[in-house]
Amino acid sequence: MTATTDRPNILLIVSDDHGYADRSARSSADARTPHLDRLADSGTTFDNGYVTAPICSPSRAGLIAGAHQQRWGARWFDSSAFPPAERQVMPEILAGAGYRTGYFGKVHYGPEQPGDRACPDRHGFGSSLYGLAGLSMGRLHYLHHSERAREEYGEAASRHGVSPLFENGVEVDCEQHLTVEFTDRAIGFMGEAADDDAEAGAETPFFCMVAYNAVHNFAWQLPEDELAERALPHHDDFDPEAADYVDWYDGAISPHLEHGRDYYLAQLEIMDREIGRMLDHLEATGRRERTLVVYLTDNGGSTCNYGDNAPLVGTKYSLFEGGVRVPFLVSWPGTVPAGERSQALVSALDLLPTFAAAAGADLSQAAPLDGRDLRAAWEVAASAPAGAPGGADGGGHDVLHFDTGFQWAVRTPEWKLRWVDASTGHREQLLAVEHTDVGDGLTLVPLGPGEHDESAAADVSAQHPEVVAALTALHEQWVEQLASV
Repeated sequence: MTATTDRPNILLIVSDDHGYADRSARSSADARTPHLDRLADSGTTFDNGYVTAPICSPSRAGLIAGAHQQRWGARWFDSSAFPPAERQVMPEILAGAGYRTGYFGKVHYGPEQPGDRACPDRHGFGSSLYGLAGLSMGRLHYLHHSERAREEYGEAASRHGVSPLFENGVEVDCEQHLTVEFTDRAIGFMGEAADDDAEAGAETPFFCMVAYNAVHNFAWQLPEDELAERALPHHDDFDPEAADYVDWYDGAISPHLEHGRDYYLAQLEIMDREIGRMLDHLEATGRRERTLVVYLTDNGGSTCNYGDNAPLVGTKYSLFEGGVRVPFLVSWPGTVPAGERSQALVSALDLLPTFAAAAGADLSQAAPLDGRDLRAAWEVAASAPAGAPGGADGGGHDVLHFDTGFQWAVRTPEWKLRWVDASTGHREQLLAVEHTDVGDGLTLVPLGPGEHDESAAADVSAQHPEVVAALTALHEQWVEQLASV
């Protein structure tokens, strides 16, 4: 397919466990993110931007497919999986539209193995460098990836994810900080633009997905120069000969690790700097105005990793807003309104149909999608008054659904209905291991513009049984609809 100037390059940046409040644009007291702020200034911030799950694996599966991951049974760590082969995913659709495709980062859709469909080189990415976090408790070590490291860490290798990375499916060693390495590879993939070709629209457009493992724990894994610059002490990784893992882990997460927040912020600042490098590259090569850039994180910030989700209640693992509402920035100079904020309810599910529309991709033969083109939302954002509705009238969804098996939630522009079955043991386990309370029972809270309170005191389910009944019916209809397709 011939490239044209109105088919943008696409750069999708997905971080890991980034707290909702942790941007300087959110008036954070200590998070410094000038390049994310620069991205926001050049585009639209979706204040009600959501992912489909409060943990990474099912969230990433829904994002790559543009469909609720529950369609193939992916709900929690124990059931999550990459979409089935009969469902085309984002890079396959964009490659079919003539795009060059590249993936650089963490892979974690479930218990993926080398060479299976979850590997980027097996589902449409022409160039890739990645680590399989499903082999290592969802983590990639920030600094060490080699056969030597795997041998040296021994039993702890699977805890920290120090195995070699994969370049187009082949194992390779990497001893550079991953945030920098993934950025280097992404910039190399995007390459140099020839000005004459760019002006003529002859350059083949690219889809580049950068999936940082930052700012996931264990954030103290920093290069020596970064530690020295911040006057932070070295912190050892788990050594099975010196400690029991559970006790060691409990000492490494909130509120126990000395300088824990500082390590987290260091990883965030490095990631922000590297995002700035990619934006600089797009500008230097004359591509910025022809590139749609999206930034979001895979689930709500992890407070046990020192993230901050204020003013939202809750954290990763929960269906409180802090578990599923995330930083969500969309920028395409000249097309997406600059410096705007939207209250529309939008979702990671919306990225695939948005990218497909921008690319002119044919979705007529695609499996059912659950997202919607974001163009309507950003067009409304340019003209809507502050506090405009977040549903279809605002270009967003009228309802969003979440379901991890032991908890589910329904979110509308005005309300949030949430249910948790604590009898399954998940609540008790998360309290004990992650210091995170996902709650219990059924609650209804108002969540119109400017409302954030999901505390027990905010529960109005007893006062509004008709709303509870209506939203419960929406949830039941959604479950039935997914089961019928």
